[in-house]
Amino acid sequence: MLTRRRFITIAAAAGALPLAGVRAAGAPTNDAVVWRGSAMGAEASIRIDHPDRALADRLVSRAVAEIDRLEGIFSLYRGDSTLSRLNGAGIVENPPFEFLELMGTSLALARRSGGAFDPTVQPLFRLYADHFGTGGADPDGPSDEAIAAALACVGHEGVVLDEASVRLARRGMAVTLNGIAQGYVTDRIAELLRREGLTSVLVDLGETRAIGRRGDGEPWRAALGNPPDKNGVLLDLPLGDERGAFPALATSAGLGTRFDPAGRHHHIFDPRTGRSAARHLAVAVAAPTAVLADGLSTALSVLSGVAGEALLSLYGPVRAFFVASDGRVSQSAFS
Repeated sequence: MLTRRRFITIAAAAGALPLAGVRAAGAPTNDAVVWRGSAMGAEASIRIDHPDRALADRLVSRAVAEIDRLEGIFSLYRGDSTLSRLNGAGIVENPPFEFLELMGTSLALARRSGGAFDPTVQPLFRLYADHFGTGGADPDGPSDEAIAAALACVGHEGVVLDEASVRLARRGMAVTLNGIAQGYVTDRIAELLRREGLTSVLVDLGETRAIGRRGDGEPWRAALGNPPDKNGVLLDLPLGDERGAFPALATSAGLGTRFDPAGRHHHIFDPRTGRSAARHLAVAVAAPTAVLADGLSTALSVLSGVAGEALLSLYGPVRAFFVASDGRVSQSAFS
């Protein structure tokens, strides 16, 4: 199964930083309860720093149960999920509120990005997975004709959304929310824990959301690793609710989900061409919510600099970091 590798790590300001995965800064204190597992196809963790460990344990259990419930809505790999039922039948009636909400958010971002973010690119994913899953596959990828046929089934304007249903307008269309659902679920879990009065929380479900500070009083920090250099760190920044920090951080990079050994073909598609985006090695976005950071990092992986700046200006306050193939980092910020 294809897996996704992230290049954010939550770590101390000094010391060695692992490239893949997210971990709490420093060693957990005696008041920390940490859960590790998987969610939405990625390694996942929840850390709660609280003196009442029994309470923290109960809330972690609630959070894990909620993750499972939301995966039952958004998963591509559960045959009975709301998303799978939509893709199978072309329509889903009376879907859960969360599905309507995230579909609405996705379609709004698709419109604002000029289609650079598009939740209907699943036919392209299927095409590339099938192509490279066959022995002796052409290393240049699917033929132009096969890509054109898949693109005929792509287009966010073909998703019809109302209060009672979601419908796909054309035969062969299929939706994936993998470019935004991890952020959405991360936000839902963080807000669940905040409503319970917790003030020191780190949620990493493929994207990251921080509440307050660590239990030892130090801020959460996010470091962006250098993909070509296993020991390198490109930058770090504070996470959380305090002035000067952002609550959420997300990355998009084709390196972790590759169809071919060379990495020329990966899961971040340009919906306009049907080919994998090659503009950046990785894109990271810091934003007020994980769902926004997640969706924007996907869109910015495809857009040119000018178009990306225009999109970011619609969603401030945000910061975006662009990693070039040589490891150089540029950034854009809007308040």
